[in-house]
Amino acid sequence: MSDLATRARTLLDLHTAPEILVLANVWDVVSATVVAGTDGVRALATASHSIAATFGYPDGENIPLDLHLDMVRRIVAAVDVPVTMDFEAGYGDAGETARRAIEAGVVGGNLEDQLKPLDEAVAAVEAVLRAGRDAGIGFVLNARTDAVLKAPAGSDRAAAVAEAARRGRAFLEAGAPVVFVPGVVAREEIETLVEALGPRRLTVISVPGASLPASELEALGVARVSTGPFTQRVALTALQDAAAAVVAGGTLPAGTRPLN
Repeated sequence: MSDLATRARTLLDLHTAPEILVLANVWDVVSATVVAGTDGVRALATASHSIAATFGYPDGENIPLDLHLDMVRRIVAAVDVPVTMDFEAGYGDAGETARRAIEAGVVGGNLEDQLKPLDEAVAAVEAVLRAGRDAGIGFVLNARTDAVLKAPAGSDRAAAVAEAARRGRAFLEAGAPVVFVPGVVAREEIETLVEALGPRRLTVISVPGASLPASELEALGVARVSTGPFTQRVALTALQDAAAAVVAGGTLPAGTRPLN
């Protein structure tokens, strides 16, 4: 799929299909090729947190955009499936960052609202979608709201979910095909958001030990579930456990496979 418009259309179709889109986030070329080579994988998503950590930067747009985009460009070149990029809050100019991501071969992306005034957040969504149109593609924007994730501890969860729904509807009306609400794991909250946004409009993150299985999320009408930084943490946990075993006098795991 060399044509960007075709990749973008494929990625959008994966979000609107009856089957949930499961994305195991990647952070470098080898993680991308391993995940892309896994049976059932139909698209890739990059994790900004994980790419930043790879280069020694904390999350939160601390990694230089040029460096971030260079890694994403390498990932796109190494695989033959659509790639969506987490470009955080847009590095100060969401439209320009989306334009550069598209030049790198990206056909979708996450954009955080960081609970900015809603008109500003909607304008950023519109800028990203405009960058896609200017490039001749239907950019698949996963418009993220932090209404639940950043709700103060002990605050009214129902109010936070309602605010996520309010902001999410505004993003959908601006043209975003899906809305990402990190921090939501409870079945009742997911049901509320699916009812407010519509089926196959909500995307969530899978949190180890807390989230519902992907099959149950699909039955609830969720469009997509991704793994964010947790995939890298799975890999690093296995690495640390293996190192600890060897240092303690043992051996590496017997089931280790030659994946690179």
